[in-house]
Amino acid sequence: MAAAAAARLLWRESPSWGPAVARRTRLGLPPLLGCRQKSSPSFLNRSELPKLAYHKLKGKNPGVVFLPGLFSNMNGEKALALEEYCRSVGHAFVRFDYRGCGSSEGDAKENTLGKWRKDVLSVLDELTQGPQILVGSSLGGWLMLHAAIARPEKVAALVGIAVAADHFVSTFKQLPVEVKKEIEEKGEWKLPTKYNEEGFYTVPYPLIQEAENHCVLSSPLPIKCPVRLIHGIKDEDVPWEISMKVAEHVVSTDVDIILRKGGLHRMKEKDDIRLIVYTVEDLIEQLSA
Repeated sequence: MAAAAAARLLWRESPSWGPAVARRTRLGLPPLLGCRQKSSPSFLNRSELPKLAYHKLKGKNPGVVFLPGLFSNMNGEKALALEEYCRSVGHAFVRFDYRGCGSSEGDAKENTLGKWRKDVLSVLDELTQGPQILVGSSLGGWLMLHAAIARPEKVAALVGIAVAADHFVSTFKQLPVEVKKEIEEKGEWKLPTKYNEEGFYTVPYPLIQEAENHCVLSSPLPIKCPVRLIHGIKDEDVPWEISMKVAEHVVSTDVDIILRKGGLHRMKEKDDIRLIVYTVEDLIEQLSA
């Protein structure tokens, strides 16, 4: 296996957590998974840039920052579960919406990966203090890699969930020439998905063009912090092999890849979320030792 030298590969079918994690009753996972945050968001004011909606918990370091996926927002099950965990143990936590998404300001049609990258860095610079664990889901996993490179002094560890690094750029390039030409002429790509009523996401063509400037899997990534990559084998949106490629490209030697045999792309089943929370907890313990 090409990634063997860079990472430890862990296999998860259906977690039987056993005595090793029985002590973690403080997580309160059953009620945690059913909770919903109903308070109004705060807004990060930025000169001449769209305001970003966010929720923040003050607490100990390392803090945790959640980066949502493409066309997602900060109110998903994973973000809320991590928030409740951080609240229970007194650690800082931030979840937010990129510009043009969720409750943040901005025109969705003008979104680009570069603009979202700036949003992530704004959140790190303005809303966090001290070392942070970034948890990136899908597109958020791609953006967390950029953040780790841009702010190495701030990013203490990474947890990627179905990391979509370079994915829609490489997928677009594999389309037939006539299909790509049609997308270019129409100015948008109807990307198939199971996660909305229309059956597709409308991706602006300029977003695809600009994202090519931010591809990361063509050379070594100067990321030296601990990296944990969780991916579902049954992910039909982003192949699990991308997590393997990320492991190969980061220079860190502290890298674990966790493959969930029954895991889907969104990784939002209770066992998936337990695994994500436990992974973050282990990193907090490691960084606090």
